[in-house]
Amino acid sequence: MGAPPFLCLLALLSLSSSSLSSSPPPPTTITLPLSHFQQNPSPDPYQNLTHIAIQSKTRAHHLKNPQTAPATTATPISAHSYGAYSIPLSFGTPPQTLKFVMDTGSDIVWFPCTRRYQCTNCSFGGSDSSNLTLFIPKLSSSAKILGCLNPKCGWIHHTNVTNCRDCEPNLTNCTQICPPYMIFYGSGTTGGLGLAETLDFPAKKVPDFVVGCSIFSVRQPAGIAGFGRGPASLPSQLGLNKFSYCLLPRKFDETAKTTALVLESGSDSGEQTDGVSYSPFVKNPIVTGKDAFSVYYYISLRKITVGGKTVKIPYEYLSPSGGGAIVDSGSTFTYMSRNVFEPVMSEFVTQMKKYKRASEVEIETGIGPCFVVSGGGAVTLPELKLQFKGGAELVPPLENYFILAGKRGAVCLAVVTDDGSGPAAGSDGPAIILGNFQMQNFYVEYDLKNDRFGFRKQTCN
Repeated sequence: MGAPPFLCLLALLSLSSSSLSSSPPPPTTITLPLSHFQQNPSPDPYQNLTHIAIQSKTRAHHLKNPQTAPATTATPISAHSYGAYSIPLSFGTPPQTLKFVMDTGSDIVWFPCTRRYQCTNCSFGGSDSSNLTLFIPKLSSSAKILGCLNPKCGWIHHTNVTNCRDCEPNLTNCTQICPPYMIFYGSGTTGGLGLAETLDFPAKKVPDFVVGCSIFSVRQPAGIAGFGRGPASLPSQLGLNKFSYCLLPRKFDETAKTTALVLESGSDSGEQTDGVSYSPFVKNPIVTGKDAFSVYYYISLRKITVGGKTVKIPYEYLSPSGGGAIVDSGSTFTYMSRNVFEPVMSEFVTQMKKYKRASEVEIETGIGPCFVVSGGGAVTLPELKLQFKGGAELVPPLENYFILAGKRGAVCLAVVTDDGSGPAAGSDGPAIILGNFQMQNFYVEYDLKNDRFGFRKQTCN
């Protein structure tokens, strides 16, 4: 039997610890390429849709019911799937560049770390997880293990309590390292040690950036860059006023195309962007035992209409105290809890009653309702509209909420809901999770300075 992963990590790193540090302000504007997360799809389109539907449901189940672990648990971060988006980030001296899944539903940044990194069940559609790019701490002169006295140690464990278990109380020179973390996902885990490392951008270096050095993962085929509200997230550590991106449309195949993720800070950022509709973020709910809810971006959704008709959804489900809505870059298909989904689905079914239900497609893919639209003639599909506090209206084009399903001439509503293994309708957590598929060809802005969410329709190149 080999040595336990954490003991291997301690033996491999041989790095000094970092106790207290401060970072200089980042550059005013940083632009990074944003691309579809590359994970080889199956040649079977039904298998792709089924995989994404399952991952979207799993993601929703995790966001609504984040797990915790004793003592060393960090705030859970979300599972990413074939439907995610990635960005390149460079860490270390000299810099080592890796791809990270961009995730607004979590607040920890971590990468696959050391040559002994192990990833279990990390393949889909024949992809080879053994070719992962790894961060090697020994090759970086700036890598330091977080010390237990470093306040940033608490960031990855979400606690203000000093994590020095083996030192005398009130000792000011404890050399113990920050305890290992274990992060739970909807479909897996990752674990390792916290590092203070240099984040290297082309025009600026950011020293003492807190990043997780994971040496094992389950079902997590890439590192994650947490963009949520917590102190360890990339926007928080950089002191951003806003970040924005335009999501490339996806056809569930692989592409090398990229768009821009723009990170802005400084006194000249945070102003209103031309043509963007804004709505304020909603105050996060406080739920005992579920600190992860404080990381999410709750949005002020007020009404959903289908084909111009208002869907009757009790307001309690639109309020964070009864569920609420969040926007999440890590979810592919939008999730609605069953008490929201059923009236929305019913209205689509009513307005599309002239089309036959494709029940077999719904069973095979896990999404729906689906309708048979082949046979010639014009196809009429109802318009979906989301209305927010402040008057902002999100009207996605049809291809953002209806998807062609295989070769059977069927279209399906790209929304998932609870099933037998999903969260209960009355459970805590968001009732609506707005996924990235619905935001294709939209400019999306997280205005942190003014605490608001913005969007506008535009073609992403």
